[in-house]
Amino acid sequence: MQTPTLFALLLLLILVAYGTGFSRALSAARSRGGLRNLASLPSYHGLFAALWCGLPALLLLGAWLIFDDAIIRSMVMHSIADKPDTIAGQNLLYAQIQNLSAGHLIGEASPQLQSAAEHLNQLRSNANTLQAFLILVLAVGLGAFALLRFSPELRAREKVEKVLRVILITCACAAIFTTVGILFSVLFESLRFFQSVPVSEFLFGLHWSPQMALRADQVGSSGAFGAVPLFTGTLMVSAIAMLVAVPVGLMAAIYLAEYASKRVRNVAKPIIEILAGVPTVVYGFFAALTVAPFIRELATSVGLQASSESALAAGLVMGIMIIPFVSSLSDDVINAVPQSLRDGALGLGSTQSETVRKVVIPAALPGIVGGVLLAVSRAIGETMIVVMAAGLAANLTANPLESVTTVTVQIVTLLVGDQEFDSPKTLAAFALGLMLFISTLVLNFIALHVVKKYREQYD
Repeated sequence: MQTPTLFALLLLLILVAYGTGFSRALSAARSRGGLRNLASLPSYHGLFAALWCGLPALLLLGAWLIFDDAIIRSMVMHSIADKPDTIAGQNLLYAQIQNLSAGHLIGEASPQLQSAAEHLNQLRSNANTLQAFLILVLAVGLGAFALLRFSPELRAREKVEKVLRVILITCACAAIFTTVGILFSVLFESLRFFQSVPVSEFLFGLHWSPQMALRADQVGSSGAFGAVPLFTGTLMVSAIAMLVAVPVGLMAAIYLAEYASKRVRNVAKPIIEILAGVPTVVYGFFAALTVAPFIRELATSVGLQASSESALAAGLVMGIMIIPFVSSLSDDVINAVPQSLRDGALGLGSTQSETVRKVVIPAALPGIVGGVLLAVSRAIGETMIVVMAAGLAANLTANPLESVTTVTVQIVTLLVGDQEFDSPKTLAAFALGLMLFISTLVLNFIALHVVKKYREQYD
């Protein structure tokens, strides 16, 4: 039985268990004279049966999907007597076996490959049969067990809420552990990088050229890992983007929330949010083919020299892309401010602009800071626009009319292609990623400080 079919059948069993538990509780309530004589509502009895029926079976199905291929591969490779010693050779051999079992192998197959492909098909067939049998038996058995436990005195709500609480805690822990795992994976690889390159050179070096020599006699590729040009390029492009996005987005949010009519708001807000759905490669084309040439011609007309790829072009277009993040979040936060605060300020004689400036904005400041922080993170992490409009040159400059590069662009450049994670050139990407992680952490601390200092408290 295929996995989608099995999953659909399992969902059907869960619905049957829910309906049976619900109907039994409803019948018991009628026979006892009303829902007051039940310890829990019928819906909780249905959820109780559905959880017993579906949750263990879904966990088993998830574990099976995770470990099934690895176990089958191990059994197939163990059955082959003459297999390569290297991991790459074994991966190639198993790929050939898979292609032969699927009928996609081009050319004549050896008897060893044919035998292994037949073994693979047999193992997969047996695994699918065993998977369907175990999961369906588990679902039916536990669902029946839950239904047999039914009684009007059963506190189904407490048991269901306890299970849901465990699920929520598990999801929260999964998010935390994922963040911690990313941090440690980046940290360990960064430590390997700093064993080859001093931290002082990486943080304070002024030249970035990560090309390493491939042979002992090769010259001209000794590698320079000074990341200051990358940091300055990232800050310059992000600052230009925020100078465009924050004022425009915040003013648009204030207008839509406080001054615009309902008809204008219903038309303008979706149009602004369309900008968030445009692919970044489209913004990159727009920056490279329209904005960058316009900036170069404008600079030439006033006697300035501008590069064909500039930080200003990338920053301006990136700011346009980020406007919806600031405006939409700020608009939602401003609308969440209680109307009683506005009415109180207007009743004391404040004008509408004074009410917005002195009451609404301070009350909405935490959400506005959160939206700006999200926009900053989006600007720091953008890659495609910078590649197409600002270039790849790691120039240490404060002139926005020159080409620059950013940390994220260099991370992508360093990890493109077949790379071995044993050279400073590749490991430098993890060090740059660690710097981005630390920068985001610092931004969070700054945002929390701003919120605590300027937030208005209302009773």
